[in-house]
Amino acid sequence: MREVLGGMLAAVLAVTALAGCTGSVPPQAEGSQGGVIGGAPPETTTTSPGAVQLQTGSPRESPGVVAAGGPGAPYNYGPTLMSDGATTRMWWCSQDPAALPPGDDILYAQAGSPDGPFTGPGGGVPPAALSGNPGQFDGVHACDPSVIRVDGTYYLYYTGAAGDHALGNSIGLATSTDGITWQRVNGGRPIVDPAHDTHRDNLYGAGQPAVVYLDGWFYLMFTDTTGLGAGWNGAGQFVLRSTDPTFASGVEALGEAGFAAVASTVTPRTKSLVDAFSADLMWIDALDAWAIAHETADGTTVTFWDRDFVRSPYRPLLIPGAWREGPGLVRQPDGHAPVSATDPCGRVPLDVVRATVTGEANAPTDLRRFGLDIVGVDACADPQRALTILDGFAVPSPVRTMDLVVSGQVVRVDRRSVARELADHVLDRRPDVMDRFPVAARLESGTRALAADGLGLGFLLDDGRLYPVREPGAVTANGSSTEDVTPARWRGFPAGPALG
Repeated sequence: MREVLGGMLAAVLAVTALAGCTGSVPPQAEGSQGGVIGGAPPETTTTSPGAVQLQTGSPRESPGVVAAGGPGAPYNYGPTLMSDGATTRMWWCSQDPAALPPGDDILYAQAGSPDGPFTGPGGGVPPAALSGNPGQFDGVHACDPSVIRVDGTYYLYYTGAAGDHALGNSIGLATSTDGITWQRVNGGRPIVDPAHDTHRDNLYGAGQPAVVYLDGWFYLMFTDTTGLGAGWNGAGQFVLRSTDPTFASGVEALGEAGFAAVASTVTPRTKSLVDAFSADLMWIDALDAWAIAHETADGTTVTFWDRDFVRSPYRPLLIPGAWREGPGLVRQPDGHAPVSATDPCGRVPLDVVRATVTGEANAPTDLRRFGLDIVGVDACADPQRALTILDGFAVPSPVRTMDLVVSGQVVRVDRRSVARELADHVLDRRPDVMDRFPVAARLESGTRALAADGLGLGFLLDDGRLYPVREPGAVTANGSSTEDVTPARWRGFPAGPALG
């Protein structure tokens, strides 16, 4: 029988009783009915003096299982989720019986919401997006995905192992243009190996990555049971960052004194952010804080850190309910928190998907969604933060038009129908903070539109810049005529941010 590589489930609490024939899987608590191994409950988690107690509301959970592999897939766990417009995309650890070699596979599916049902492209059985790569470090198992999209490229960080040798887990990277077909980078070699600072009874090694893109940096959080700062059982979460997604250069490691440049990803790991396995990471713009989701006795605990991982500005929150392994946070493509479509300045949605039972293969399965909202947030009090949170929103203007926030700028749109085509969300009430921002350009009815072969459509606005348009319907709705131009002429105009 195929066994689980990346899961943290064990039938007993002893560290030496490791699940899976690989002999490399760290133990994890049995969920809300069992004891906690790696992960303190919210009331005992260390917080900084003066940490704020956040208010929550709208607790929710899916009515049933949201995703599963096809027939013959004995487990489903370790998800990563991307809120991508009207689609929620998910990758997770399971098995595709048709995929070779036999071992853990990363499956892919999508749905209209985190409540599913998640299906493969076209509505079929979720296919294997990545499987083992014979002869390489991940020759048998590929598991524990974390996926983000930056500048049109998808990055999949994952745990890989070649077999059952001790400390065999390392972190690999693959890239894609569609999130479905992947190519390994770094010659198929791992980008993060165990540090080997110390060896414990737990022989898992390095894995379970979670990645976020923030201010030009790729932040990579992961488990390393050989890290000096891990707990007695190997639980702990370490962070590296780099402007290079492959972490081949410019790497900085988080230590007790903050981030410091290191020669490579193989560096002593002294600072752990949370005593946990299988955690997920997210940046919350509305709180100007990191959120780490990890399992404790009664569900998913979310702990918070400031931008530099120096202090905890907020007390931990709990998303209650059954669990066996996980969780995966529902995030935007860059790993940031989703923004409330109806109350972006005052509310932050927190949703996770996690395995909830131990299946017939004695491994985690039955993925379900749990969530709540952080409420009473004053996220738009800071104007710069407000521009980030309101990006993609259209709101009423003071002169009976619509103001669209795009890439930190305000574009005034004459027609509401056009604003709806270009905006991710439309608010009926104008946030007061919008009065503080100048209008960068105006999209008037009938504004000239240009088209260039291979470059698409764009509006030439009154500031002289050419604004690419992702939704061709906006050109029609605006009553604009389209002029064909050469690519050279298109590129001759100063570029504005893309609309829609």
